[in-house]
Amino acid sequence: LIGLKDVCATLALMRTPDGHGRIELDKFHTPNAIRFGPVDAPVNALGIRRIMFAVEDIDAVVARLLAHGAELIGEVVQYEDTYRLGYIRGPEGIIIGLSEQIG
Repeated sequence: LIGLKDVCATLALMRTPDGHGRIELDKFHTPNAIRFGPVDAPVNALGIRRIMFAVEDIDAVVARLLAHGAELIGEVVQYEDTYRLGYIRGPEGIIIGLSEQIG
């Protein structure tokens, strides 16, 4: 199905509380992963280079991610009286956006 032989992978399937959104995260143990493209690609690079999550406590999430080796890009900022936003550079350089609704 995916064009690889002798695959051993761990999958995590997540669903939003309302059941309308889903995401699948895969970690391939075998065959060995290959690096493709620049690790620290800019935000506008083609391909899946960034993903955003709504969180309830952005400061707690940022602290937890930093403790696991993530890098905060810039700083957490407030957008009007509506959101607090921040970006983390995570595994393989993927940018993870975090959004906390405050208003």
